[in-house]
Amino acid sequence: MSSNSAPQHEQMSQFKTAQGQLVAAGLNMTEISQLLARPAFYVYERAIIDRQVANFRQHIPARIKLHYAVKANPYWPVVQHLKPLVDGFDVASQKEMLLALQSGMPVADISFAGPGKGDAELLSAIITGVTLNVESLGELQRVCQLGSQTSKTPQVALRVNPGFELKSSGMKMAGGAKPFGIDEELVLQTLANIADMPVKLRGFHIYCGSQNLKPESLIEAHQHTFALAAKLVAACPYRPEMINLGGGFGIPYFAGERRLNLAPVGESLQGLLAQYHNELANIELVIELGRYLVAEAGLYACQVVDKKQSRGTTYLVCNGGLHHHLANSGNFGQVIRKNYPVTIANRISQEATELVTIVGPLCTPLDILADRMTLPTADVGDWVVVYQSGAYGPTASPQDFLGHPNVAEILL
Repeated sequence: MSSNSAPQHEQMSQFKTAQGQLVAAGLNMTEISQLLARPAFYVYERAIIDRQVANFRQHIPARIKLHYAVKANPYWPVVQHLKPLVDGFDVASQKEMLLALQSGMPVADISFAGPGKGDAELLSAIITGVTLNVESLGELQRVCQLGSQTSKTPQVALRVNPGFELKSSGMKMAGGAKPFGIDEELVLQTLANIADMPVKLRGFHIYCGSQNLKPESLIEAHQHTFALAAKLVAACPYRPEMINLGGGFGIPYFAGERRLNLAPVGESLQGLLAQYHNELANIELVIELGRYLVAEAGLYACQVVDKKQSRGTTYLVCNGGLHHHLANSGNFGQVIRKNYPVTIANRISQEATELVTIVGPLCTPLDILADRMTLPTADVGDWVVVYQSGAYGPTASPQDFLGHPNVAEILL
């Protein structure tokens, strides 16, 4: 992919520029580096997170609650910032559960998902009272057994693997054989006996996929999800309290992609709420989002330490790379590597450009920040910035690989 940085900034970034430089909360990359005393860092901007939440609230019916999926960015200041902005947290480990609890989020608004939960994780969730999204019949049996060892009644939601999928999603997590959730037909069978089990069934979790930019795909999935939810409620021996409708809202990463238009999605949801008013009355409905809320609010920045020519290719060699930002390197779910939007932050308004490949310091050809991109002409000391880096950054990267320094983070 070859593209100029100015159009990329306009199309892909919510960050501003000042005096010819990219800035976050009014600070340029050199100033942030001096503030942190680190040459490579992630910076997250509060105002952009606020904007993403506000966009959700503007378009999605108020009846539907918003939960933040902590796995997208568990940086403590980000979690703290989001706590008053959202209606709940969804976690995927005991460590994330503790973060959610420490934030002050009520336990009734915390859910714990993920296959392969250990007994210690299940027991801690039972004791604290968070909602366990049960992923298998075996896990349900273990929850019942562990609950009998305490004075607490386990709060559970059955995670459903439906017969449909979220089309055009970056990662499909439903439909067919999946490690996530209990197959729809088995859930319906289990509901016949759930009243006799020593658990409280709070509801259902129906999560189909992630990173979707097509309103029509989300609308179709929501239509199937509401129909399935109504069927599950009808089969339940007592009325459930909540249903997690999933998430899947994506953000643009690559050339040709455009931001998700939430207006038709919200209109469709409003219609579904009216259609299923009686079936789902007095049941809390939740949409769970991670990447959508934080990805555009983050930049990854590192410095050029060397510039070299090799048989017609110009290389910028940086002090950061895949050990800090695995997703950008193409080694976190991409089948064919595509460039994230990248720029030279301190030369963003410069007219002179060149075709470059940007690499990191690691002794592996996989350590690529940008492959054959036309960017402002750069030199040693300049700042390479990767946009759309607020989700699945440091915690999704092998920071100890080859022993290079870890990356810094800051929320401004």
